Amino acid sequence: MSSHRVALVTGANGSIGNAVARAFVRAGWKTFGLIRNASAISLLSTQGIIPISGSPSDLSFLNTLYSQSVTFDVIVSNTEQLDDYDTHFQEILRMVRQLAEKSTEHGIRPLLMFTSGCKDYGQMDIENENSKPHTEESPLNPPPVLAPRTKAARSLLSESTLDVVILRPTTVFGLGGSLYGPLFEIAERSQDGLIFHSHPKTMMHGLHLDDCGEAYVSIAQHAQRRDVMGQCFNISGHRYETLDEVAAAVQREYGITRETKYEPKPLITTSYDKYTILTGFSQWVSSDKLRNLTGWKDEKALFSEGIHIYRKEYEIAKTNSSSV
Repeated sequence: MSSHRVALVTGANGSIGNAVARAFVRAGWKTFGLIRNASAISLLSTQGIIPISGSPSDLSFLNTLYSQSVTFDVIVSNTEQLDDYDTHFQEILRMVRQLAEKSTEHGIRPLLMFTSGCKDYGQMDIENENSKPHTEESPLNPPPVLAPRTKAARSLLSESTLDVVILRPTTVFGLGGSLYGPLFEIAERSQDGLIFHSHPKTMMHGLHLDDCGEAYVSIAQHAQRRDVMGQCFNISGHRYETLDEVAAAVQREYGITRETKYEPKPLITTSYDKYTILTGFSQWVSSDKLRNLTGWKDEKALFSEGIHIYRKEYEIAKTNSSSV
């Protein structure tokens, strides 16, 4: 990869943001990571990511970049603020427009890779013989808590100052950013048996963080930008797992002998709770569009297959974070 390619990843110490930034580094890009928390500077530096302290609400960091004549080929947006998303989105928009204007002055039209999510399509029924995956052509029907994000992402496709691509990754697992972490926490406290308030055939479609990061890079490096600009791409594992499949793996990993109980309750979607969204939001999402265009594919084991490794990664990350 040519050294002139430069990427900015916001939320670079978050789960997806960090995975994406590391993937760009591995691909040979000069990668800047925007972070709010200065305590993450040393971590990013050890990963080959150039840390920048700032946020979409505090653009003072731009002066430093401008003084160094830094311009970006790719800007990856990974931050969100669900309790006041519209305000946060306007801050993001102001930031990327300013960055795009400066890059354009140097003859570079940036590609904005905006992270939304597969929850944009809404919840599906539990697994059955008539189940079909959501595709990029499926209607958007997000839960109320995520509706502002879905609407904002779609509005970007009419942005004139830069090229835009919308990314919709599924729930991620692996390393210290695992959104499947609540399963480990529950298992540690549930030697008398697991209890889930969802149907055992709930479809849990997840993806390893490293695979997610590589998907972003595959789009950024695609030879023909016209093939990706103005497009939405789902990012998902090669198949979904069901809740009972995942629960069985958790039982084996923790040596839980009592039978798992399922006591389904209605899913509350007006607020965001990681545990209920993880185990109760049934969804199957196709990423064939991305695979067919770029050749990307997921390489890591599914959660139920690699649970022992993912558990150890999560425990180590948790210990390290608590010792800081």
